[in-house]
Amino acid sequence: MPKPANRYSIVLPARNAGQYIKECISSILAQTYPHFDLLLLENQSEDNTLSIAHSFNDSRVKVFPAEKPLTIEENWQRVSTVAKNEFMTITGHDDVFDKDYLLEMENLVQRNPHASLYQAHFRYIDRNGKVTGKCSPMDEAQQPAQVVSNFISGRMDVIGTGFLMRSKDFETAGGMPPYPNLLFADMEMWIELSRKGYLAVTPRELFSYRRHAASTTSRTPDATLLAAFEMMVHYLSGLRHQQPFLAEAIQSRGGDLLLQYCLGLTHNILRTPKKQRNTPDVAAVIEQFRHFAHQLGLPEFEPLACKRILLGKIVDGNTLLHRLYLWFPRMHFHIPKSGAEQKMVLQG
Repeated sequence: MPKPANRYSIVLPARNAGQYIKECISSILAQTYPHFDLLLLENQSEDNTLSIAHSFNDSRVKVFPAEKPLTIEENWQRVSTVAKNEFMTITGHDDVFDKDYLLEMENLVQRNPHASLYQAHFRYIDRNGKVTGKCSPMDEAQQPAQVVSNFISGRMDVIGTGFLMRSKDFETAGGMPPYPNLLFADMEMWIELSRKGYLAVTPRELFSYRRHAASTTSRTPDATLLAAFEMMVHYLSGLRHQQPFLAEAIQSRGGDLLLQYCLGLTHNILRTPKKQRNTPDVAAVIEQFRHFAHQLGLPEFEPLACKRILLGKIVDGNTLLHRLYLWFPRMHFHIPKSGAEQKMVLQG
């Protein structure tokens, strides 16, 4: 009998991934479901990433080296340029799949043929592979409005790994949108794909997502984070007008998203001496978030109703208070953890 055609493609963008990529690839090649290939988008690594990939000597591993060093946005846009099987998923180079990931996802697809996006529960691990927590619980079937509500409120973890989709749907949606550092890019993509049907989730825990001490949000310059957030607000604003059935979800949970990032940016900016900043002052950022609120149909949103944001504005507006703030680290507030927090900036 002829060998069944491959049904899945696992896409792995990578740059300087030598520390973790062997474990990642090994976990993929150990899948109990056999009909897949691994597409490695190698981005001019300066370490042993490429030699590790070739060392597997496995026909399922297909390496696509970049002709020149690319930005992370450019390398992830290559996902749309390579031939993929019927279904695809994207993974970070430092994440690890359980051996039954593809088998269970195949079962999930069979049980939910009209879904347009699929996901599994997962665990968080640290840089050494130690389990540090579990993902937020997910309902097994989520219509688009629920997906939007869960994503923007942080009630569901938005990550780049594990989500499975039809390759044609990914291409029709335009591939991964080019957000700066890809912040919020996966949130937009998963929302777009859920709109084509619904999100189906298996209750099984099927992979490990590595979370580093220095998150993408904390490593990203404030101006870049603000620019990416503005793109997400523009996208959600468009959804609100184009898809009335999503407007309620955006307006009911959009305030959570605004408050979270206004608070985080306010105190990130405070931690930066004024002469070194690449962003407006705190007062100007607060005013920008008021504008974002109007775009999302939330005219009642008032950042200064949050005492920590109000305190940040007061401190930033007083030279002496700001100097004291910089001198005493215990006064510092950390940017809040977020379901939208992206790790992909570490995975060129």
